[in-house]
Amino acid sequence: MQAAFYTRQGPAAEVLVVGEQPMPQPGPGEVRVRLRTSGVNPSDYKTRRGGPGRPPLAWPLVIPHSDGAGTIDAVGEGVPASRVGERVWIWNGQWNRPFGTAAQYIALPSALAVKMPDALGDAEAACLGIPAFTALQAVRQAQIAPGTTVLVAGGAGSVSHYAIQLAKRKGATVLTTVSTDAKAEHARRAGADHVIRYRSEDVGARVKALTGGRRVDAVIEMDLTANVGLYPACVRPGATIVVYGMGAMEATLPTWWFMRNRITLKFVFIYEIGEEDRAAGLRELDALLREGALQHTVAQRLPLADIARAHELVEQGTVLGNVVLDIP
Repeated sequence: MQAAFYTRQGPAAEVLVVGEQPMPQPGPGEVRVRLRTSGVNPSDYKTRRGGPGRPPLAWPLVIPHSDGAGTIDAVGEGVPASRVGERVWIWNGQWNRPFGTAAQYIALPSALAVKMPDALGDAEAACLGIPAFTALQAVRQAQIAPGTTVLVAGGAGSVSHYAIQLAKRKGATVLTTVSTDAKAEHARRAGADHVIRYRSEDVGARVKALTGGRRVDAVIEMDLTANVGLYPACVRPGATIVVYGMGAMEATLPTWWFMRNRITLKFVFIYEIGEEDRAAGLRELDALLREGALQHTVAQRLPLADIARAHELVEQGTVLGNVVLDIP
């Protein structure tokens, strides 16, 4: 089969190769998926790039990417034969295993291949595993309800774009931060009520003005390291901050302020959330997909042969939405 892979960490153009790899066979409890698309996430380029704070290469050869979509074409022992022919989207495709979705085929546990609605496209389905699932879990952890005011950091990012939509569906007033006019419009299309330009505006002052001095009830955070210093000006006592990302391995926290103001700090690591949370999230996401209730933003589609370019686009952060590879 055709696959993209690397055998050492480094720059995308230097280490990513597209070539032949053995066809996987489904083991007990597994399905094999003929992939049509593969989604590229920031975690993919960070793992491929390596460097300080990142673990060394865990296997001699890695086929990257956790997200993708395709059709089940074979099943292993213990999996109903009726699953053959199902169109599915994939989560955790490459988590704790060497071979992910940047290939024509993948074999993986049956539960990681989720049947998808007929109306959902393969490219859009490749956006779900990490971005949409992370957003859903973050919104759930923030306990957002009607009347909640939430600050979604970096509202043009893939996770944040879904988080804005999900928070609005739960009745929240959503504030978000962006850096450009294009990103502001992107966040508004998702449903953001107020957009703050963090490069030219005082974020804390704007949050206070927009909330009548009350500040926000919750934060959904993409970079704790960079943004933790904003919280005393933006967050009310008793608030919840849900973190799904950080720009460095460590952050300096105003711990006295956290304690004095009864701030709850939660972390979402989507690859290893509990089984109960995973099942509940899958049910909720399935219902949203069947309603057609979510906007999916596919920023660019490239062929598998251009995987290095896809990684570079995501690494540069210049695209609004997800970069998706089409599998030949």
